[in-house]
Formats: sequence, structure tokens, C-alpha cells
Amino acid sequence: MGSTRYDPGIRRQIWLVGILALVAVVLGAFLLIGRNTGGTTETAAQQDVAAMGPVGDQSRRIGGDPLAMGSTDAPVVLVEFADYRCQFCAVFSRDTEPALVEKYVNDGVLRIEWRDLPIFGEQSIAAARAGRAAAAQGKFWEFNKAVYAQSPTGGRADLTAEVLHDFAVEAGVPDLERFDRDAASTQFDDSISQDVFTAQTIGISSTPAFIINGNPVLGAQPLAHFEQIIDRSAGLAEQ
Repeated sequence: MGSTRYDPGIRRQIWLVGILALVAVVLGAFLLIGRNTGGTTETAAQQDVAAMGPVGDQSRRIGGDPLAMGSTDAPVVLVEFADYRCQFCAVFSRDTEPALVEKYVNDGVLRIEWRDLPIFGEQSIAAARAGRAAAAQGKFWEFNKAVYAQSPTGGRADLTAEVLHDFAVEAGVPDLERFDRDAASTQFDDSISQDVFTAQTIGISSTPAFIINGNPVLGAQPLAHFEQIIDRSAGLAEQ
């Protein structure tokens, strides 16, 4: 990806060795906390730490977040880092996510939170802005699914401003003039940059990538793989 150019507001220097070391120290502390010094009982906080995977809790659980679906009180949160030009992100969107929504989100077990990780150039950044422009009008997931439904099985989607506008139409974004204006602006860049920075601090550099209650999943894995981690995280797995 060395030839990819990023906007100044989104570009981040990769000087994260120190930060990653700090994360490792914190995770090590978590493991120590998880041990009961008394040897007989365990507090609820310690149980929560023990249940969380090695990456730690990456959820935000913000009520009314248009880039999330599912209850803020769901016991399991799947955080998705994705790029609209990523063909394997599209595979997850088309083949896996609907089943997870049906089985877990609708029953209050799972919450899904989106994070932008635009790694395939200027069009990826433009698409991330467009997704947030749709979210500003309550149509994020409709826009998200419209884009991925038309994603090519090979190569990268050609997401020009005109194409993104057409996806907004398909998604039912009510004010298209506002959408075009918002998508062409830089008003969402700080939020996108924060998502990119978060991905970098936990060592994510490719898409799709997922954090399920602190457990990393890289790539568009089979549905059964996600189900196994979700069931275990929710305490639904057979012992």
C-alpha cells in the first residue's frame, strides 16, 4: 500500500511502537487483575476482565449512534473495521452480517459497531465521508449495504462522487443536495481519523477486521467462526 495517498486530515504517522508496547503492558495488567489474590472469590469486575479478549474492550456503546446496530446493553459487541472498496468487506456484508443480525442482534445478544478504515486510496476516503453523510440523515446502514451489494468480486469498486450519489438515492437518503455537500466536505475527517488511529494502535492494517469482545478476527471468516466466538463471549456455548 506504499503508493496510497491520504488527505492531511486523515494521514497518521506510523510511530506506534511505543503505544503498542503500552497496550501490551495494560493487557498484562489485565491478566494479573484477573487472578484472585484471595484464592476463593472473584469480583464482578474481575469476571468481566477475564471474559474480555486480549485486545480489550473496543466498543463505544453510544446510544443513538447511527453507525451501530443493536442494543447498547448487548453482552457482545462486534467492532468492524472496513473499507467500502474492500471486496472481502462486501463478502461479510452480503453473506455473514445478515445472519448475525437475524440470530443475535435481533435477540439483543449482539451489537455491531462500524469503524472506518479507508486503506485503498482517495476513493476509499471519499466513500467513508459519504457513509457518514448518509448517517447524518439516518441512512447509514442502507447506504452501507447498497455499496457492498454492488461490490465487484474482483478488484476495487470505482466509487466516484457520481456513483456515491447514486448509492445515496438507492439508500433513500432524503436530502440529496445536503448529502452531496456533506460528502464533499471534510467535516467527518476527525471522526474517520480517530477510527484509523484506533485500528493502528491495536495493530490492524488490513480489512475487514473485527474485534468481538476483545477477540480479534481477521478477514471474512465463515459464519460458523463468528458464531463460535459470539456464543462463547455471550456464555451461550456448551460447556
